[in-house]
Amino acid sequence: MAKFFTELNDGLRQFIASQHVFFNASAPNEGRINLSPKGLDTFRILSDKQVAYLDLTGSENETAAHLAENGRLTLMFCSFEDKPLILRLYGKGRVVHPRDPQWQELRASFPTIPGERQIIVMDIESIMSTCGFAVPLYKYKGQRTLLPDWSSKMGEERLEEYRTQRNLQSIDGLPTYLNDAPPEPAS
Repeated sequence: MAKFFTELNDGLRQFIASQHVFFNASAPNEGRINLSPKGLDTFRILSDKQVAYLDLTGSENETAAHLAENGRLTLMFCSFEDKPLILRLYGKGRVVHPRDPQWQELRASFPTIPGERQIIVMDIESIMSTCGFAVPLYKYKGQRTLLPDWSSKMGEERLEEYRTQRNLQSIDGLPTYLNDAPPEPAS
């Protein structure tokens, strides 16, 4: 049976810390829903009502485009070992780029991982836990290093070219504002 929370507590924090993967989901007002698995040491709890993850360079940049359009974000943690549990964080997300004033403070929370692109920050509006009884058991073997290895081989200059070619708009054509700030809202 689902349980709802307004903020993270010690038990939820411990559960999140013990997971090796999490999933983020976002959607534009019209277009494709994005659902992405995330790994490595990229997730941080900033407070009982705020979390963030270090977003690495990838083939798309859907979350940034969707957050710029409507801010909606869901993060899910799921136990594949021991006690079953699914935990969803619902809220409003925003992107922090290296050009933004908050970057240095947030960036200090994460280890150095080649290919960093931006930080996704979520203000939690609600939290739901569910049983996860039908989720299969898997044995954790370790994190893949393919993405950081690829980013290291590319080097920062080629990564910047890659992001310019592949990450400036979503697959539905929405801007990601990776290289420039979004326009100011009309008054």
